[in-house]
Amino acid sequence: MGAKLSEDARKKIIEALNEDRVAELTAIIQYMGHHYEGEGLESPPILELFKSTAMDEMRHAESLAERIVYLGGVPVYKPSGVSRGGELREMISQDLGLENGAIERYRKHIKLCDELGDSTTRLLLEQILMQEEGHADAFETALGRGK
Repeated sequence: MGAKLSEDARKKIIEALNEDRVAELTAIIQYMGHHYEGEGLESPPILELFKSTAMDEMRHAESLAERIVYLGGVPVYKPSGVSRGGELREMISQDLGLENGAIERYRKHIKLCDELGDSTTRLLLEQILMQEEGHADAFETALGRGK
């Protein structure tokens, strides 16, 4: 367990990490569903994007769970609401929405970890944030609205 963190700080960080984990689990299920359900002439590279992004999210969920356990918590295992089906463009927009939510949430939780003095968790979240920004960029590019 995190020896230098207070019990209150650990609880707050575990709660934040579990919030992040719920979102990652949701993204995994949604992106893989889109990978299976998407169709059309333009779909092959987009379907691969859904799948590869889901695989990244699986690694994020695993890293978050490992950190939660290290801090003395219990990782959550249930996702929240998953968007299903629709046209390919709609699927990409739904997934971009999850990524933008993740970016906002990770920034907030990085700040929390910094305020509570947990540099290790902050670093983990910064690494995940960097990948989430890459996912958002890929979905923006797929929609033709790259920055």
